[in-house]
Amino acid sequence: MSRIGVDMQQVNAPLIEFSHVQKSYDGKSLIIRDLNLAIRKGEFLTLLGASGSGKTTTLMMLAGFESPTRGEIRMGGKHIEKVPAHKRGMGMVFQNYALFPHMSVAENLAYPLKMRGLNRVDVQKKVERAMDMVQLHAMAQRRPNELSGGQQQRVALARAMVFEPEVILMDEPLGALDKNLREHMQYEIKQLHKSLGVTVVYVTHDQSEALTMSDRVAVFHQGDIAQLGSPVSLYEHPENAYVANFIGENNILTGTLNSVSGTECSVMLDAGIQVRGSSLGLHGSRPNRVQLVIRPEKVVLTSVVELGRSAKVADIVYLGDHLRVHLHLPKNNAIVVKVPNNAEFNTIRKGQDVGYSWSSSDAHLFEIV
Repeated sequence: MSRIGVDMQQVNAPLIEFSHVQKSYDGKSLIIRDLNLAIRKGEFLTLLGASGSGKTTTLMMLAGFESPTRGEIRMGGKHIEKVPAHKRGMGMVFQNYALFPHMSVAENLAYPLKMRGLNRVDVQKKVERAMDMVQLHAMAQRRPNELSGGQQQRVALARAMVFEPEVILMDEPLGALDKNLREHMQYEIKQLHKSLGVTVVYVTHDQSEALTMSDRVAVFHQGDIAQLGSPVSLYEHPENAYVANFIGENNILTGTLNSVSGTECSVMLDAGIQVRGSSLGLHGSRPNRVQLVIRPEKVVLTSVVELGRSAKVADIVYLGDHLRVHLHLPKNNAIVVKVPNNAEFNTIRKGQDVGYSWSSSDAHLFEIV
């Protein structure tokens, strides 16, 4: 019985663990405050946050380029805080590609294998396989300055994978690419992750990139993880005001909390309108003043104007597949509504009075701090 239990624990154990990790560069201010994070084998985990939030510092500590001031980092149950970067067996992809300019594509891919002492035949096989993965055979003899940005990024990705590491770390790898190429590379990286089953830890400040690519996302804020979860859970069920405001677009209205019934709250908005919202973001507290956060696509417009629930259309912005309708509410309050570009909504005109509503579960309430 105990033997089976131990085996199951090993199977379910995370591949990488940060335990009470802190990082300070000057011995005074903490860049990472108290990081506890478990990364599963084979998952695509994105560290998302604004500049200075601690996400890149976390990646650099995992890579071995920085050491924690305090705490433990384990991989496969073994401490790696003092293991040098080149002995951690992790592939690394940087935003600036970091390719050797004097080497061809094939030579760039062969370099990490030669540094590991592989023989010429094995090097050739692995280089061929890596070029197959990123479809670069035709570019094998070209140098980096003869490649486009997307091609260089493919080479950098192939070089990180060529020695078949258990973990690949990516630091803003698509930041230098244009929008279309960036989206194409997002798809390619995700497909490679699925086919190889490798663990990927990915750093970005781009919300859409994190939501598109990740199994889970850790949202960093001031050296801590504000929320860790699937893209769906972060977007649909933010646990705090920071995550609600950082992920995606929101309307923010302030008001006074009237009552709480189960997971629903009644709120009197400063606009003089009584509305309902979700109490989950209050975590059991009953503050007097609250912030109501509702996404533009969750607001429902109607031509039927109800007493106490009407607004005037201030502007309509055409964006091809959808319209952004700006509404003026009483007492200088405003919200934006995102509606599909179809016959139902093409009749809306500036200056028109419209009704609006939302599901209480889509309106998240948070204490004003």
